[in-house]
Amino acid sequence: MQERKKKKSVPAAVCAVIVAAGSSRRMGGENKLLLPLAGAPVLAHTLSAFEKCAAVRDIVLVCREQDIMPYTELAKAFSIDKLCTVTRGGETRTESVLAGITAAPENAVLVAVHDGARPLVSEAVITEAVTTAAEYGAAAPVVPVKDSIKRIKDGNIAADVARDTLAAVQTPQVFRKDLLRRALTSAAERGYSFTDDCAAVESLGTIVKATHGSYQNIKITTPEDILVAEALLTREDK
Repeated sequence: MQERKKKKSVPAAVCAVIVAAGSSRRMGGENKLLLPLAGAPVLAHTLSAFEKCAAVRDIVLVCREQDIMPYTELAKAFSIDKLCTVTRGGETRTESVLAGITAAPENAVLVAVHDGARPLVSEAVITEAVTTAAEYGAAAPVVPVKDSIKRIKDGNIAADVARDTLAAVQTPQVFRKDLLRRALTSAAERGYSFTDDCAAVESLGTIVKATHGSYQNIKITTPEDILVAEALLTREDK
């Protein structure tokens, strides 16, 4: 009797939704995604990380109306071939991520939502989150909190918070596309706006699996963060 050949497992189609619709208020109004970082704009590093990642098939970039053309040209200049569309975001993160999901290819099974201002994300961090979400439906990278945490009441330290129960969440946060769409649509209908997509999914009672993040996966928020990112990139090159 002829032995049956084992079917090869086909990875789920993954679309990265890069959220780049912020106003950069804490950067003094200057567009932080266009600031130079080791010879290239911050956003170019972010897009390149997903371009190089084998676990990601497509990229959707969500931004402000006035940034659509500059970002499209930037993507061309840095050969971001996976970019399938640049679309306008909304007033809130919830609206922007929903716009990104809507613009994603119909056959995308998973969406990996990532902050455009996290240019140092590694392929390992992306891939583990994608692989875990493919199995469980929802996953996000986290790193243990380093500092001691205190609960404050009326300006006074009220109590310690056990550090080993806490973690800082990062992106990309990866979900089944239908699950995240449902969670964000529900949030919008109830007038909720989450700064974190995990919170929207958790509000449906869905468990989000924690994966390994990286302390290098920093978010560029203030001018000092550019200096830190430069230092990290310089160290990697040595």
